Amino acid sequence: MRRNQLITTPLSTFIRKTLNPKSVSIESIQENITQFQIPPKFSTLSGFNPTQQIRFPINPQIHFIWNSNLCSSVSSNETNSCCWNCNNQRPFLICESCGSIQPADHSIDYFKIFGLERKFDIDDGSLEGTYKSWQKKLHPDLVHTKSKEEREYAAEQSARVIDAYTTLRKPLKRAIYVMSLEGIEVDEEQTVSEPELLGEIMEIREAVEEANDSQALNKIHSEMEVKLRRWFDSFANAFKSKEYDEALKAIQRMTYYHRVNEEIVKKL
Repeated sequence: MRRNQLITTPLSTFIRKTLNPKSVSIESIQENITQFQIPPKFSTLSGFNPTQQIRFPINPQIHFIWNSNLCSSVSSNETNSCCWNCNNQRPFLICESCGSIQPADHSIDYFKIFGLERKFDIDDGSLEGTYKSWQKKLHPDLVHTKSKEEREYAAEQSARVIDAYTTLRKPLKRAIYVMSLEGIEVDEEQTVSEPELLGEIMEIREAVEEANDSQALNKIHSEMEVKLRRWFDSFANAFKSKEYDEALKAIQRMTYYHRVNEEIVKKL
């Protein structure tokens, strides 16, 4: 339809074509239209502001509100971006409009929860502060006056924040997680078939078993930390370059050295 045809189309005809006749009667709409004393001007569209809230005169049978902040027109597969209580656009945790705690949105990855870019190399120094800030808002003492539904949301959100924090703060877990975001699942129980690596790990474990004091154990622990940092860097470079086979190889070595450290910690 050309623009001049659209402009001259009677409003009642336009309404009949765009509204569900079962939801509201044409007569009630026309009754609202007649309440306007000044006829609308369609000579220009230059003054149109799509963000402006527009209200028709209130009638018991009809009340339209056009607000660009509302989610009522969002398709069903995007409704998670709307507050369950006021239907406004909502953030991850609490609706800024009505203050309602929101259900956990699993489409939001752990990096977004902490406001970080999705990558292996992150500034983990900011994790703890953000983590404590989220948990304060979800503390049972602060949500006990909320409805049962919102208290359940708070518990679910708290568990998800804890999981995100423990995953991102540990490099090995973070490496496995970023791979999963790329659709690559890591089998942590998979063994390697490289004789050189297996021989190295056997020697290290024997040294751990034979260590008689904390000084000897701490020395082995420091050596493992050096190896881990080297393979963390190797993983970061491979992941950034999308060389996922090399990234998986780095994770396997990180896993072995990490398990050695766990054995050392148990003996200390």
